[in-house]
Amino acid sequence: MRLFLLAFSVITVLSGCDKEEQPFKEVIRPIAWQEVQQSSFDQVRRLSGTIYPVEEANLSFEVGGKIQWIKVKLGDEVKRGDALARLDQRNFNLSRQSAEANLQKSYAALSEAENEYKRYAELSSKGLVSKSGFDNAKAAFESATSAVNISKTQLDIAKKDLSDSILTAPYNGKITKRLSEPSMQISPGQAIFQIEGDDGLEVQVMVPETLIRDLSKGNEIDIHYPAFPTLNSKGTIAEISSRAATANAFPVTILINTELKNLRAGMTAEVDFTFQGIGRTGYQGKAFRLPISALAADEGQKSYVFVYNVEQQKLHKRMVQTESILNNEVLVSAGLASGEIIAIAGVSFLRDGQSVQLLDKHVKRFN
Repeated sequence: MRLFLLAFSVITVLSGCDKEEQPFKEVIRPIAWQEVQQSSFDQVRRLSGTIYPVEEANLSFEVGGKIQWIKVKLGDEVKRGDALARLDQRNFNLSRQSAEANLQKSYAALSEAENEYKRYAELSSKGLVSKSGFDNAKAAFESATSAVNISKTQLDIAKKDLSDSILTAPYNGKITKRLSEPSMQISPGQAIFQIEGDDGLEVQVMVPETLIRDLSKGNEIDIHYPAFPTLNSKGTIAEISSRAATANAFPVTILINTELKNLRAGMTAEVDFTFQGIGRTGYQGKAFRLPISALAADEGQKSYVFVYNVEQQKLHKRMVQTESILNNEVLVSAGLASGEIIAIAGVSFLRDGQSVQLLDKHVKRFN
């Protein structure tokens, strides 16, 4: 029995020696990746403003009186020259008639003074009248001439007052306020309507002193409208105040380039101001935008990424210079080159020199 067990053990050992030892095979891990490209180091600051019409004015009569009628209501659209309201014209007509009568009277006086002046001039040339008499006739003629001119001016004023008793639209637009009613007694310059022109809308926004130096007239701006979440448009900076208004903020006016039917004056608009960013190291220029998940922390508050070598199909640890974080992206100024591929997920589980494969099947591999 002992001989049998010994023989069996020998056979087992010999059979085990015949098997070849299997070499260790490394598992090739797939990685999420991104090809990096440089982009501008721009930063965006969104500020809220209010929409106003480009043209807006309070309309008033240049003369006082009692309102006879008003033809328009709140919200009515008007054309340039349309009659909006009229004052009672009785007094204006009487003033015009009186001015016309005074002018006729002045013409009669002038004619009489002219004849007298001519008669004295003829007699004076013959030495038949004294010089003082001639001078008096001449003065009377000149005074009558001035009286005619004054009467003409008074008639022109009376006609203008009559014309000004009718209030007309200065341009195409819409009535946004109606401040008076018929039979009201109004004074010159008292607002009767407010009109909003058809020349578009603009946004007025207060810009802090830290941003105003980066703005210039003509810059194109992105505008968003909270009342219409899907509505966006472009705008152009039209005016920049040279003096702060409140809390060290400067008034800036932005013309809305696109005509949008749903917008109304008084609505809120959000304006995106884009300006050249400055990194924490003082860097200005183009930078790489990487997802936060692509970076790992190293000693001394330094950061690194894993760069994929296409020929070796391996990852290499690379130190990079970070500048800022915007919209969940890290801005990197140094350590990478355009076109390089980096791992963007699970970097804490990767190592330098590790063989990996890219998830995207369209990426060309070099074997």
